[in-house]
Amino acid sequence: MWKNDDLKLPREPKFPTHNAPRVWFLTCANSPVGISLSRHLLAHGDYVTAGVLPVEFEKHEDRSADFKDFLNEVGTHQDKETWRARLRVVALDVRIMAQCQSAVAEAVQSFGRVDILFCCNSEVIVGTVEELSQSKRTLTLVHEQFETNFFGPVNIIKATLPIFRSKKNGHIVLLTAITGHLGTPGLSMYCASQWAIEGYCDSLAYEIAPFNIKLSIVQPNMEINVLTHKITSAPPMSAYAEETNPAPLSRNILSGLLDRLEGSSEPTIGDQLHSNEVKSLYPPLSKGMKERLVAETVHAVAAIGGHDNPPARHIVGFEGVTTVKEKLKTVSEELEDFIECSTSVDIEKSEEAPRPLSHGSQTHIVIPG
Repeated sequence: MWKNDDLKLPREPKFPTHNAPRVWFLTCANSPVGISLSRHLLAHGDYVTAGVLPVEFEKHEDRSADFKDFLNEVGTHQDKETWRARLRVVALDVRIMAQCQSAVAEAVQSFGRVDILFCCNSEVIVGTVEELSQSKRTLTLVHEQFETNFFGPVNIIKATLPIFRSKKNGHIVLLTAITGHLGTPGLSMYCASQWAIEGYCDSLAYEIAPFNIKLSIVQPNMEINVLTHKITSAPPMSAYAEETNPAPLSRNILSGLLDRLEGSSEPTIGDQLHSNEVKSLYPPLSKGMKERLVAETVHAVAAIGGHDNPPARHIVGFEGVTTVKEKLKTVSEELEDFIECSTSVDIEKSEEAPRPLSHGSQTHIVIPG
């Protein structure tokens, strides 16, 4: 459980200097990462187009409260006229291509250009593969997962690329998680969507490099996205209950974590993840918790965005780096253990009788004509 001492805000990060202010486009500015990053960018002298999902802003008071507080902060800042002039809020549902095109056009109209596109939309679907195959409703959750986590970034990237190509400069920063490397039981579709968008962006990076457009994937710990966006859970199956299945399913881990969150208005909020109906919730983190949770990621994104030579992939935090190294170490060890299974085989066609010819590590199998 977090204690009050743990909620102290981190020290102010020191951002790198730049020759001129940068123009950012944030796809989910009402998320904890988006709010914190917007605040730091404005303080740094940058320009921000803040994309906000209308349904979250209008219908989910708890979700929109922090962003509304941020807008009030902008309006009452000692340099409020400058801050207001450098912030543009636009309605944006990345799942709708027309909204992506409209939002990007509005950003260009407001500030003349876009330098950095920061894709930070996310949604978490909790459930095993079988649990997500129980009904039409749960199958719909799979589509929703990919609409937000895969097709959403694809849409906004496609809407922004013509702007970047026209000025032969730009930087796409994609926020995923270390789940782009690691499979997680109970988050199969979430991990699949992360792997999919990372594969897309890895390939895209080669295509856009000739236009001087850079692409960086930023991977913080899984909790950054999971605990700062909507979580939707499919009804659990008894076969995967803790009593019969010892696998550390994400549902049980998240449920216990949500119940221990200090300041939760519902002591049993984690029980919603075990409901026999599809349930959605936003983790009830306090403002201090959110700031503490995202601070390291915000610092990394602000430092990388617009850099002359940014990394293609950046893992945030020592813990994440260690976890991914362990995964890669395991893969390397398995390659060595089964390297003999990778012996290449050449198939040749010959009129002679079949006879294997050994040449070093290669085996030529000769087939009669």
